Amino acid sequence: MEKIAAIIGGGVIGGGWAARFALMGWQVRVFDPDPEAERKIGEVMANAERALPMLYESPMPKRGEITFHDTIAEAVVGATYVQESVPERLEIKQKVYAELQKHVAENAVLASSTSGFKPSELQEGAARPQQILVAHPFNPVYLLPLAEVVPGQASLEVIEKASETLRDIGMYPLHIKAEIDAHVADRLLEAVWREALWLIKDGICTTEELDDAIRYGFGLRWAQMGLFETYRIAGGEAGMKHFMAQFGPALKWPWTKLMDVPEFNNDLVDLIAGQSDDQSGHMSIRELERLRDNNLVAMMRALKGQEAAAGKLIRDHDARLRGPLADEVPLVTVRRTVPVDWVDVNGHMNEGRYGQVFSDASEELMAHVGADRAYIDAGNSYFTAETNIKYLDETLVGEEFFVETRVALGEGKKLRLLHEMKRASDGAVLSSCDQFLLHVSLETRKSCPPLPDVLAAVEALADKHAG
Repeated sequence: MEKIAAIIGGGVIGGGWAARFALMGWQVRVFDPDPEAERKIGEVMANAERALPMLYESPMPKRGEITFHDTIAEAVVGATYVQESVPERLEIKQKVYAELQKHVAENAVLASSTSGFKPSELQEGAARPQQILVAHPFNPVYLLPLAEVVPGQASLEVIEKASETLRDIGMYPLHIKAEIDAHVADRLLEAVWREALWLIKDGICTTEELDDAIRYGFGLRWAQMGLFETYRIAGGEAGMKHFMAQFGPALKWPWTKLMDVPEFNNDLVDLIAGQSDDQSGHMSIRELERLRDNNLVAMMRALKGQEAAAGKLIRDHDARLRGPLADEVPLVTVRRTVPVDWVDVNGHMNEGRYGQVFSDASEELMAHVGADRAYIDAGNSYFTAETNIKYLDETLVGEEFFVETRVALGEGKKLRLLHEMKRASDGAVLSSCDQFLLHVSLETRKSCPPLPDVLAAVEALADKHAG
């Protein structure tokens, strides 16, 4: 069944939604009266197409087409999920929902990207209020997985369908059961923002110094543990109660001005804008976006290696995207994109990463013949005894490649694999690897014959790949 999403409003957030849906294999239909919408979304898509695949070891789904339409009625044809990202004015949003419900299927999800309005405000006066909910994302939508799902009067069926759709495109639907202005995450951001405005206005620090306090300190902790888990550790062995007892009295101290707001006048705007220009004005917005995307990919890939927080989400989604190997000669064991954290100072893939690529290829082949995680947990595996890697051409960040694997020898406990790593765009051979493995018992740590089913599968591949 074809997956179709409609995007109503194609600005920064709408463009991010369109890119994520399309890269996850959905057909995307966009309505935005801005004559520049197609160009703007195209630029967002270019960033997303470069960055998002770097998070995954699996090949991405076949990219869905993004089409642009002159009316809402045209855009929602066949759509099972509609994401509204029009300007933050309640009367505009309510008008859009009235128009949407004239044309969209009654069982489609109508989701809003609103960062401030409650779902009950969006649902007011709607023909089918149970069809509407909030799915509030974070920029860049194509990389950051969180979407705050706030239902209001939305039906359980719509909540479940929205959450299922968000998980399908690799996002984390956080179901917020009670509605409140600005939901949860933006209320936290607003509190930090207000205090930051005072610190700048009072001359305590500059915009750059304040950003340094976040990115070199608690921002790194928050990225993996959030707020309460971080503070639980701060309590030491005594735990959260000790932390609360130790720092609770600080709530009565005049550490923040959150109950007071600085006058938002031209002087404050000019002060902050000037400092921000000094801090980052040497880079264009597109350069800053590229830097942001590189950092996010590297951080989330690090978390992925530890199966923590957003990294675990990506790892699990990666596993769902990776299907069984096609029964072909040679076997295509790896299809992926070179991520930013694989590149060295010369701008090309570090030689150590070639070893990882070929290791990943052999693991895919092992799983294909039945020597999978369960086989390993039962005490059996193949260990690499020798590799001979040849580096034939540069491999650059963001390039797509694949690995073709042949079984050159499959006799008893011996397994010899020949790998060729090829550039996806032209089939050029980037590297090759001759890999010799021995089957071992994980109990004795000594070589031994594979179990009969695995041995039979290996021998069958060796016969098929002969010559």
